[in-house]
Amino acid sequence: MSTTPDVVITREPTGNVTAEGGDELAVTLLKRAGFVIETTPLSFWYRLPWDMGEERENQMASHAARMLTAVGYRVELDPGLDVTRITTPTDPLGTRVYGQQILSLTDQLNGAETYAKAADLIEHVVDPDDGVLVRLGEFFEAAAVQANVADTDDGWDLSHLFEDAAATLTSLAEDLRGAGHQTQRLGPPQKRSWQEGVASYYATAPRPHTGATPAAEEPSATPPTTPRPGRTR
Repeated sequence: MSTTPDVVITREPTGNVTAEGGDELAVTLLKRAGFVIETTPLSFWYRLPWDMGEERENQMASHAARMLTAVGYRVELDPGLDVTRITTPTDPLGTRVYGQQILSLTDQLNGAETYAKAADLIEHVVDPDDGVLVRLGEFFEAAAVQANVADTDDGWDLSHLFEDAAATLTSLAEDLRGAGHQTQRLGPPQKRSWQEGVASYYATAPRPHTGATPAAEEPSATPPTTPRPGRTR
């Protein structure tokens, strides 16, 4: 099976942003994203209009790539055109995309204005079923299997390292289970909406008694025989 991407979007040495490949639907999406056709007697391709400025070209190329990917095309987007790619001084092209996603999560946590928001971000990492720690543990378990396949001393040693890493991550995930909920409790309780307040009232309000209520005690017809103060002569 060919691994050639369906669509290649790149910036040429001349500065032009061009796209090649795909079928009729891909061409339609490229046109929707702002690309125009460029033809020669023997071939044709698509490019962005000239003199738009690199920032705008990058935005349009990234938008085209997202549209194409969303409907199932394999897209090779020039890293210099990808506005969604996070770069660092040690990774100027943003090739370590998974590490950059964690970096983005860390930036969001640093900017969280409430403990509720921070708790939600923490759960992305510590969730016992789908959190980052659990998935990393699975990753190292798979890496251990791959190392074992080599069937060499070096492969077995590496496999043990990967297995130890997986066990450490599994233990850490267990220790941090519920850390998100604990973080949320650090802040003030969230204000309830009026709908939640009404629902809570009806859930906790005392139910009316269905039995007969005792009749109010009627005053006695005969006044009490309390001695009245007499006169003195």
